[in-house]
Amino acid sequence: MPDAADFITIQVTIADRSYRLKIHPEEEAHVRLAIKNINQKILEFKTLYAGKDMQDYVAMCLIYYASQPQQAQSSALFQPQLQTLENLLDQALRH
Repeated sequence: MPDAADFITIQVTIADRSYRLKIHPEEEAHVRLAIKNINQKILEFKTLYAGKDMQDYVAMCLIYYASQPQQAQSSALFQPQLQTLENLLDQALRH
């Protein structure tokens, strides 16, 4: 069971609302990138569909990301191979 000391608290903003999250320190960059992408997608929907309220934009964003599982799964399948390739390139560049 993870110890409370293993987590850090970060403040993030999604759709103009602030949230406190407890995460592992090594996850911070990934979480912040995800929040940035979510906010960018919400802004994109605000530009495309003027006159809606923020909850509508958040819902559109959720639908968008929920309809993308195939893309995320296929990226995850190649991650080990990409990591191996990156390691090989790093080794080659060091010599």
